[in-house]
Amino acid sequence: MAINDLIYVGTYSEPILFGTGQVLQGKGRGIYSFRFDKAAKKLTLNGITEGVRNSSYLAFDAKREFLYCVNEFKEYEGKPSGAVSSFRIDQQTGALTYLNSKPSHGTDPCHLIVDKSGKFVLIANFASGSVCVLPIQADGSLGDETDFKQHVGSSVDPKRQTSPHAHAVELDASGRFVYVPDLGMDQVVVYKFDTATGKLTPADVPPVKAKPGAGPRQLVMHPKGKFAYLINELNSTMTALAFDAATGALTEIQTLSTLPGGYDGATSCAEVQITPNGKFLYGSNRGHNSIVGYAIDAATGKLTLIGHESTQGRIPRNFEVDPTGEYLIAANQDTNNLVMFEIDQQTGKLTPNGLTAEAGTPICVRFV
Repeated sequence: MAINDLIYVGTYSEPILFGTGQVLQGKGRGIYSFRFDKAAKKLTLNGITEGVRNSSYLAFDAKREFLYCVNEFKEYEGKPSGAVSSFRIDQQTGALTYLNSKPSHGTDPCHLIVDKSGKFVLIANFASGSVCVLPIQADGSLGDETDFKQHVGSSVDPKRQTSPHAHAVELDASGRFVYVPDLGMDQVVVYKFDTATGKLTPADVPPVKAKPGAGPRQLVMHPKGKFAYLINELNSTMTALAFDAATGALTEIQTLSTLPGGYDGATSCAEVQITPNGKFLYGSNRGHNSIVGYAIDAATGKLTLIGHESTQGRIPRNFEVDPTGEYLIAANQDTNNLVMFEIDQQTGKLTPNGLTAEAGTPICVRFV
């Protein structure tokens, strides 16, 4: 038995107060793992690592030997902070062995990535609006922070944008540039990253400025290295950006709605993902409860709408495209269910394949 057919799911395990003022009662038991048998077309529970608190985003090292998660809460070890935890992955069973936890030095950490060198974890702290860098030790555990950057700023929404809210961290293919969509500031902040020291410094290019009230949430780089795509939570839009590999600059090409024409119900965006071949882009609509799909023009980076597919649940907080680009699995936060889709390789259209699973308050889903 190998781990390459596993899917890990992070969950909320306790109550959490959102920026909207809503309190969500977490129902998760920790980090779940499911085994996906493509040949038999089965999705079955593999195990649960119990007691992991509010594991709302997961990341792997390049060799899939270790798993890292943010622990999204507002106080840790008596200070205003969340935490980041490390685990060793059993290569036969997929079981997780806890290594250690470190403070994120900001409240409600919501996203993290392992850098291209494999030596650091970069974390976005949502509530306090900051970025933290933690080094990875030889045994996979985490060390004390090598850098911390506090954002300062606000924007037009009187409820959601009175202060900075760093929502994600993304790296370009070279690992030299770090992009941090900040929902509260309506900007994507750009840093240069030193993989020798784990230090962040302001880039020589200006931040990407979103439309006031857009609320940038997450950004994904195109695998061919020429474009990037930004999903905006508050005004439910997707922005295509041209990427300059020499300077790290991002320049807007196009912005489209993530919603079908005529829809006027309450909704907001969450996850954005791109297929490994760079042909198709997807985003999630919470409220409309759908995945929107776009075809990407390889020459211009522009997007053409494919359509919308129901996630068969409420509040699709997160989803993931598998490494082959053949499948997409969505995590519906409020209905405690995972739903899998097949991706048409010619059109990008999503079709449910009948595979579903249950997990308490699923927040992040990751194919190994």
